[in-house]
Amino acid sequence: MSGKGGVGKSSVTSLLAISLRDKGYNVGILDADITGPSIPKIFGINGKRATGNDKGLNPVVTTSGIKVISLNLLVEQEDDPVVWRGPIISGTVKQFFTDVNWGDIDYLLIDLPPGTGDVPLTIMQSLPLDGIVIVSSPQDLVKLIVKKSVNMAKMMNVPILGIVENMSYFECPDCGKKINIFGKSKIEEVSKEMNIDVIAKLPIDQEFVELCDEGRIELYGKIKFDLMEKLSLKLTEKMEGDVK
Repeated sequence: MSGKGGVGKSSVTSLLAISLRDKGYNVGILDADITGPSIPKIFGINGKRATGNDKGLNPVVTTSGIKVISLNLLVEQEDDPVVWRGPIISGTVKQFFTDVNWGDIDYLLIDLPPGTGDVPLTIMQSLPLDGIVIVSSPQDLVKLIVKKSVNMAKMMNVPILGIVENMSYFECPDCGKKINIFGKSKIEEVSKEMNIDVIAKLPIDQEFVELCDEGRIELYGKIKFDLMEKLSLKLTEKMEGDVK
């Protein structure tokens, strides 16, 4: 989740999903960003449609075996606008959890819309969450953005696994110098103040952007990653702790 849009929540969700899948886990993605879904496009399944039976909806399966449900897999045209009020959107998100034939999966990742409104509230109140990953970017608003997300999670008693800073820097392909396009990162001081781990800082990467545009993110193999190793470990520790 994030307190604002455009920071790359769908990117982080997708990267985590393919990394967990590469580790041998069965993974699903619930695209809760009803009015602005990116997940089907990123995975190149936006031309497919979810089917159903008497047991519920069947998610669309990506090339590498990740199960995905998104409103864009249900509407006739992917560019059809979703002009719905909050309660309808929240109800749809709940149905994506309860009425979808997820089968035997190890991880269900939920890609939230920006902000702290109806959908995040519904998710935190209605679904059994193991934890939240907060996604941010290196801008002056970061402190306020992160605080909103952190405070909401604490209000709802949902564990925070850590913060991912996306678009943290750009690495020059010629000289290897790291360039802070969006300014110097403030994530370390924010995380220290709020007593939350920084899981990783992800760079701006041209290959990643191109593969997302082409719907071939599952071919991305560069930074598999400090982020995924740390986050996978956190998720595993949390689940093992619950079992104990």
